[in-house]
Formats: sequence, structure tokens, C-alpha cells
Amino acid sequence: MRVTRQTGWLLALLLAAGLVGAVYAIALRQGGADELARGQRQLQLMAPELESALVKFETLPYVVGFQDEVGQLLAHPGDRARSERLNRVFQAIARQANIGAIYLMDRQGDTLAASNFDLPLTFVGKNFGFRPYFREALAGRAGRFYGIGSTTSEPGYFISQPVRDADRVVGVIAVKIILDEFEKNWSGSEDTIVLADRAGVVFLSNRRDWKYRSLGAISATAARDIAGTRQYAHLPIMPLAGELAPHASRPIGSLGWQLQLFPSGQRVARNAALWAFGAALLLASCATAGWAIHQRRRRLDERRIAAHDLDRKLAERTAQLRSIQNELVQAGKLAMLGQMAAGVTHELNQPLAAIRAFADNARTYLERGQADKAGENLGHIGDASARMGAIIGQLKGFARRSDTVATVDLARSMHASAFLLQGEFKRLGIVPAIDVGAAPLLVAGDAVRIEQVFINLLRNAIDAVEDAAVRAVAVTMARDDGMAVVRIADSGAGLAGDTAAHLFEPFYTTKPSGKGLGLGLAISSSIIQAMNGRLTGSNQSAGGAVFEVRIPLQTKGHS
Repeated sequence: MRVTRQTGWLLALLLAAGLVGAVYAIALRQGGADELARGQRQLQLMAPELESALVKFETLPYVVGFQDEVGQLLAHPGDRARSERLNRVFQAIARQANIGAIYLMDRQGDTLAASNFDLPLTFVGKNFGFRPYFREALAGRAGRFYGIGSTTSEPGYFISQPVRDADRVVGVIAVKIILDEFEKNWSGSEDTIVLADRAGVVFLSNRRDWKYRSLGAISATAARDIAGTRQYAHLPIMPLAGELAPHASRPIGSLGWQLQLFPSGQRVARNAALWAFGAALLLASCATAGWAIHQRRRRLDERRIAAHDLDRKLAERTAQLRSIQNELVQAGKLAMLGQMAAGVTHELNQPLAAIRAFADNARTYLERGQADKAGENLGHIGDASARMGAIIGQLKGFARRSDTVATVDLARSMHASAFLLQGEFKRLGIVPAIDVGAAPLLVAGDAVRIEQVFINLLRNAIDAVEDAAVRAVAVTMARDDGMAVVRIADSGAGLAGDTAAHLFEPFYTTKPSGKGLGLGLAISSSIIQAMNGRLTGSNQSAGGAVFEVRIPLQTKGHS
């Protein structure tokens, strides 16, 4: 009988070990799948920030290329005084915009001026004609490239734009953006995070030993391109050893990059071990319960005490496991919510404030029995909600360029812009006078971009009248020879003589430090010019400034 009992215990032990092993294997497999799904969600949160950094300065070289000093130096490349002036202008722009460098090259790729002119490893005098971004810009297109600097040995992302004289490309403006900050942000993650180029070469990662290694074998064509452009200097690009683990991936930018996340195998193993431990604990509890039942036949009183103690321990441990699980789930939710909220909170504050105000008004009107006015306010709430959708769409637009053209009602855009700024108007006691005219003004363009222009001009008008004795902002709309004309006037101090001459120059501002880069009017002017229109500013005879937007009216055949 003793042999039979020992055999039974041995079989039970082997069965328990098999069950624990099965739980571990299932948890390991499921945990890997869960980690991949979590990694994909994490990439969805990380990607917009990275893509935003890539397009943030997309228009900077284009705008800077319109400065008079750029064209003058290209026309007189040997003029040292012009070169020194442009060097200092570039240095001020680079410091203000917090970029690595900005520089001007002639058609041969020789650098005529650079923001780092006063550094030992300056770009001035260096030739970058072999770089793809130079060749792209010389062909009249925007150039984009990531590589290790041939002069400074510092890696960066390069954006270039052609400088034109009429239809002829006479030079190239390029900016260099340092992306090392993303590696610092990723360093706290237990997962391996990489950004690889089209050829599969890792150039950003929180794992130092992964940088400048390839995720697979590089084709001969790709190897020749890397060597010809000196993309990674003279570093030997070797494939990573071993087979890559399953990972989440997401495309980034327009150069075929891939943002990839390799879940931590240690974390998956730890989680699987926790599940196995829980299974072992459960089996041990069952065994303990069985032992207690066996003891019940011998000592009834001891069995009651043991059973009660066992139930208590089981309840406590089960509660602990559930609590830990709930905390982990909640922490993950909060982390995702925090990252998502950080990106949209600022842009949505104004329409949310508008919705809150209109809701309060609607409730008041309903209490008074004024259902028609309550309905108007509910309509405003709908417009503000639609505006929130447009803002979210605009935030997505920061990650990719949008060339969507549609019919835009300028009156609706102006009212939408004024609604978003009504908090500013109320704060200063301003009642904007908006006269949109009798006939609708329809133009072909992007409604969100047009509202950006209107909001910028209205904000400038608000700032102009803040310290004025009489605070007034007036908007008028009219037709003039096939053009839609929008005038925004204020009762402020007006434009000083030297200010009017530099209004639309990039980085020129009369606002205090910290209130803007001086790009608002320059970018607004570029938006209007892209619609074949014009933005001008002048002083009124009665005092104050007036800005005029002229955009061609949409023709009947346009769709």
C-alpha cells in the first residue's frame, strides 16, 4: 500500500509539473502576441511626434530662400561683406529655430554661407554636390536625406529647397535637423526601438550596438548608393547577428523609413513566469485543500481551522493577483491617454471653450423659453465640434503634406475663425464688426489653411488694440474685379515706418520675446500666394492698421 501511495504522489507531481509547463508555454505565446499588439499601439503614439519633427521645418528653407541677401550673394558669390551678413542672418535663424545648421550652396554645391561659419568645422567653402538632397533641389524639387555629416561627423536629417531666379534654379538652401533627442526619449524603454532607412540600416536606436547595423542583408545597389552618397561616412554596415525576433513596425516619412519596436523578451518571460507561478500556486492550493480534506477524516476540528485559513489565504492571494493585474492595465491606459492628450489638448482648447460657452447659453435660453436662440447656440456647438474634427485633421496634416483643394466659403471661414477667438475678444471687451457682404465669396483652396490665415490676422489685430484707448476690430468682405477682398482693420497704434517694410519677412517680429518666431505673417503670405492671391498690410488714415487678403474668386467651371 505504501508503494501505491508513493506512486500516486509521483504521478500527481508529474501532472502538476506538466500543467505548469503548459501554462507557461501558453502564456509565453499569448504574451508575445499581446506585446506585439502593445508595441503597435505604442508606435501609433510615437510615430506622429517623429513625423511632426520631420515636417516641422519643411518650409523653412523655402521661406528663407526668398530673402534678398540670398539672391544677392548668389549673384555676387565673391562679395565677402554680403557673405558675412548672410552668415549672421543664418546663425540667428538656426538659434531661434533650434536646428543644427542652415546653409546656402551655389549650383556646383559649394557652400557660400552657413550658420556655423564661426566654428572650426564650418560648412563654408565645403562642397556637398555629391549629396542626394543637393541634386534633388538642383533639379527643382524638395530634397530630403539622413546621413552622417561629411564635415562635422554629426548625423542629421537634411531638408533642401531650390533658390530660383524666375524659372531658373540658381542655388540651394538646406537645413540640418538633429534627431538625437528621440534616442534620449527612447532610452528609458525596456523594448528595443529602432528607426531604419529604406535599405534596412538602423540609424536611430535606444540600443547603441544596433546603430549602423542592417536588419538584413543589403543589396548591392543599396550598398553602392550608401557608399556613393557617403550616407554613413566610411562605417562598415554589417547585418545584425541572428534571426530577428517578431516586432511591430510602422512606416515613417517619405523616404521609406520604418519605425520598429522589438518587445522585450525578458518582460514576456517574466509575465509567463508569473502566470506559471499562479498556476503552481493554484495547484498547490488545491493540493493543500486535498490534504486538508484527508486530514478532516482524522481530526474534524483541525480541518475546520485549516480550511478557514486556506480560504482566507486563497482570497488574499487572488485579490493581490487581481489588484496587480488591474493596476498594470490601468497604468497602461493612463500612459496611452497621457501621450494622446498631450498632442491635441492645446489645439482643442479653444473649440472646447466655445462649446462650453454655447452650451451655457443654450441652457439659459431654454430656461427662458427661447427655443429658437437655444437652437442657434446648439448649431454653434455643432460648428465648433466640426472645427474640432478639422483641427484633428489638421494635426494629422502636420505628419503629411495635404494638397486637397475644395470650394471654400470665406464668410464661413471668417465666422469660424472669430468663434475660436471669442474668448480673446471677450477678455478685452471687443465686439468684432464682421460684414461679409450680400453675395457669397467662394474660392478654391484648403479651408483649414485659410482659417489659419484669418486666425493669425485676427490675433494680430487683438494684440494691436490691447493697450489702445478704443478697442475695435472690423472685418469687411467684397468683390473687386474677379477677386475676393477681405480686410481686417484695428484701432491700434498702426504700423511704424520701418515695420511696414519688413512685415512679411521671415523671423521679423515686433512682439516681445517668447510670443512668436516672426513666421506668422510670412507663412500666411505663402499660403495666400499659393492660391494665386496676395496679402498686404498698411495704415489707415483714421489710425490703426489694416491687412488685406485678395484671392481669385472660384470660376464656375472649377470643381
